[in-house]
Amino acid sequence: MRVRLDELAKRLGGEVAGDGSVEITGVGGIREARPGQITFLANPKYEVYLPETGASAVILGGDHPDIAKPALRCANPYVAFLKAVKLFSADHVEVAGGIHPSAVIGAGVSLGAGASIGPHVVIGDAAVLGDGVVLMAGVYVGARTRIGRGTFVYPNAVIREEVAIGERVLIHAGAVIGDDGFGFAKDGKCYLKIPQVGNVVIEDDVEIGANTTIDRATTGTTRIGRGTRIDNLVQVAHNVVIGQNCIICAQVGISGSTEVCDNVTLAGQAGLVGHIRIGENVMVGAQSGVTKSIPPDTQVSGYPAQPHGVARRIYASLKTLPELARTVKDLLSRVERLESPAKKEE
Repeated sequence: MRVRLDELAKRLGGEVAGDGSVEITGVGGIREARPGQITFLANPKYEVYLPETGASAVILGGDHPDIAKPALRCANPYVAFLKAVKLFSADHVEVAGGIHPSAVIGAGVSLGAGASIGPHVVIGDAAVLGDGVVLMAGVYVGARTRIGRGTFVYPNAVIREEVAIGERVLIHAGAVIGDDGFGFAKDGKCYLKIPQVGNVVIEDDVEIGANTTIDRATTGTTRIGRGTRIDNLVQVAHNVVIGQNCIICAQVGISGSTEVCDNVTLAGQAGLVGHIRIGENVMVGAQSGVTKSIPPDTQVSGYPAQPHGVARRIYASLKTLPELARTVKDLLSRVERLESPAKKEE
């Protein structure tokens, strides 16, 4: 595929600065791009690579100074680059279409038009799949589960019974949705299992990463809001409610009955206790331990998590602890020497 830069600008919603006739044949990162490719600059720390990039053109923010190469200026360079990647990249996932002979389809299953059921897929009784749903090899879908139009499920994912999944959801390999929540009651020396009889609801346009687990509710519903993106290896416990357009990064753990409101970002390895509320637009730093509710529009980090500015000062102070310890030891020694004559006089 070959596209002139000025034509590409029309497709991506930007303006050309420089030679609009240069031909673009692909995309590449700023360090590895080759002639014929277009790259982008959104993060200032990559500015140092701009003079040496091999790309034929660069996607820049509207206020960036002029550069020697042709540029495509737009409000959000990163989003424009993602659109360019989609434009130049063919779909790398091959979907055969139809129902593979090795698939096991239960009684009363409803398959929408254009559904694709791969090898060794198992679909339980009375499940409902919308138009264009793709289940790749080895996927399990439990009884009475509903999967909306255009949802794509990668190999070996497990979607248990009575789960409701919306439209255009992307579920990566090995994810488990609707397994039992971790609920036990102690009776003397024994732990009795609490039946997990609720379900999971995944709203439209959600993405769920590989090997992520989302537990069904004890009663009621575990819910993932529209447009939320969940990374690999995330644990969402029973009765958790996650709002719309959240970002949940790898190895985050969210304990039971916690509410995560809209537009929250949980960075990698953050851990949240149960029965708390994370307000709208909150950002939780990597490896933070959240032990209590957080009000809206707040940034927190550390363990226990606290306002990010406070946490940064604490981290900075930690570097001086060895010197501080030596100073305190020296002062204690001097005080002891000063007090020694007084003790002798007594």
